[in-house]
Amino acid sequence: MLTLAGGIACAGLRVDLVVGKAEGDFAEQVPGNVRVFDLDAPRVLATLPRLAHYLRRQRPDVLYAALDHANMIAICARILSRSRARVFVSVRNTLSVKVRGSHSRREQLLPAFARRVYPLADGIVAVSEGVRRDLVQHIGLSPPLVRVMPNPVVTPQLLELAGHDPGHAWFEPGEPPVILAAGRLTPQKGFQTLLHAFDRVRQRHPCRLVILGEGPQRDALEAMVQRLGIEGCCDLHGFTSNPFAYMRRARLFVLSSAWEGLPGVLIQAMACGTAVLSTDCPSGPREILDGGRLGTLVPVADPDALAQAMI
Repeated sequence: MLTLAGGIACAGLRVDLVVGKAEGDFAEQVPGNVRVFDLDAPRVLATLPRLAHYLRRQRPDVLYAALDHANMIAICARILSRSRARVFVSVRNTLSVKVRGSHSRREQLLPAFARRVYPLADGIVAVSEGVRRDLVQHIGLSPPLVRVMPNPVVTPQLLELAGHDPGHAWFEPGEPPVILAAGRLTPQKGFQTLLHAFDRVRQRHPCRLVILGEGPQRDALEAMVQRLGIEGCCDLHGFTSNPFAYMRRARLFVLSSAWEGLPGVLIQAMACGTAVLSTDCPSGPREILDGGRLGTLVPVADPDALAQAMI
């Protein structure tokens, strides 16, 4: 969204970035030509009256939202404010699979709300053909309402940042090859499968694993690293503002997700010139890798198949 906002602003349009809270890992990366509006809300639902107020006061021509809960708030805020702004929403995940993998009651209700609310938008952006197909077949949206537009994730800045030194001893010349993964530490990303697979690989080949990202599964994954006895060759490195320097120097990038929408990190690793492999999860990897022509695809949650592909 930051890339898109900066690109639209460079095209000569005024762009506001409206956020629930102006904080987080990317807060310092907002382009200088983009104005930030902080709704200062404790949760997404609380942004509704504040976003409606923004629409009444600032009167934008277009409101573009991303992620399911924020999408629905955006559509409702347009109605509440009686704004004339056109509202477009971007769906970034395969919703039906996301819901099946969640135990949250709030998440379980998403498809029902999407069926009622999404048709009130002026348009729906799916980030991949798989996401578009899911919205039409499983959510029941009208096909003409949904258009595919992949996220803009490869920029000139990415290639510049890829040339930097990651400052990690494992990437120094002469060290064993490094396998890299990146993403929030959540069940969606399948890092438990990756750790099991890596344990098999390192028993046959000297290698190391670096996982970039933070999230609620950190404690569980750290405990798993200890149980497998791989703490000396596995680094849960946390968030980094420049993952591309790691991608450029990794021997292999692995996406182990159970589901996705369009995994930007897979595209970015390829842009850095790194060999990639991915689970054949819904949706995105099969499209990105051209059915397996540009990188290996393996079944979801299959550590043996993942290990063999990594080897």
